[in-house]
Amino acid sequence: MSTQDILTINVGGQKFTTRTATLKKHLDSRLARMLDGSDSEFPVSGGQVFVDRDGTLFKYILDYIRTDQVSLPPNFSDFDGLKREAEFYEMHALAEFLGRGGCRPTSEILELRFSVQEMHGFFRLFCSRSSTLETLATRISVYAEQPAINWNCPHQHQKPMIPVPLQRPSHHDVVFQCGTDYSAGDEVAARYVTIQPDDRKLLNGTNILGLLVHTLLGEGFRLISTRTISSEEKVECYTFERNRIPQIIN
Repeated sequence: MSTQDILTINVGGQKFTTRTATLKKHLDSRLARMLDGSDSEFPVSGGQVFVDRDGTLFKYILDYIRTDQVSLPPNFSDFDGLKREAEFYEMHALAEFLGRGGCRPTSEILELRFSVQEMHGFFRLFCSRSSTLETLATRISVYAEQPAINWNCPHQHQKPMIPVPLQRPSHHDVVFQCGTDYSAGDEVAARYVTIQPDDRKLLNGTNILGLLVHTLLGEGFRLISTRTISSEEKVECYTFERNRIPQIIN
C-alpha cells in the first residue's frame, strides 16, 4: 500500500487516518469528491485535509463509511447534530435513516410473574416486543416425566420423558410450569424445565426462577422493580427493561 492510498483528515482538530478506497465507497459524498479535487472547500495537500466541522461526531460518520453500520454508545443523545453532519458530508442514506428516528434507543419491557402452589411453580412471561419473547421461548423447554407403566420390569430404570409445548395465550405471552404430580395410582410424575444454553433439567421453581433472571440479565435486561401482586396466591412480579439501539442501515 503506497502513501498515496492513505489520507489523514483533520476534523476540528481531531485527526483521523483512513484509506482513500474507504472514502470512495460512497461516491456521491463530499468526502469522496474531495479526493479528485472537485470540492474546492476540501483541498488535499500532502495526504492531509482539514475540515472545519465537529470531530467528535465525525468518528461516527467514518465508522458508518467503513462498516455500513451505525454503532453509538448507550448514552449518546446528539442525534440531531449527527444528522446535520451527515447532511453536510452528503451521506444521504445516513441522513435519511437518522431523520426517520433510526438509532434512537427504543425501550422494551419484560414482565416475569412467578408463583408457587403446593408442589408446582408457575411462570408467565410478558414482553412488549413479541420477537424478543419468541426468541426466548425457543430457549425454554418443558419435559413431563410420565408415571412408570410397570415398575416390576427390571429394564425400566427411568420414567419416560416427553416434551410439553409452552402455552402461548398471545404473541406477547409465554406460560409454563414445573413441579410434581400424582396420578390416580399414587405414582409420582414430574415436570422439568431447561433454559438453554444451560442443559440441566430443573424441577424446583425457585431454581428455575434464578436461572431465568440470570438469563434475562445476560441478554441486556435490567431489573427495575419487584412487587407482590397477590399475597394470598404468592404471585411475585419482576419487571425488566432493555434499551435497544438500531445498528444497521439498509
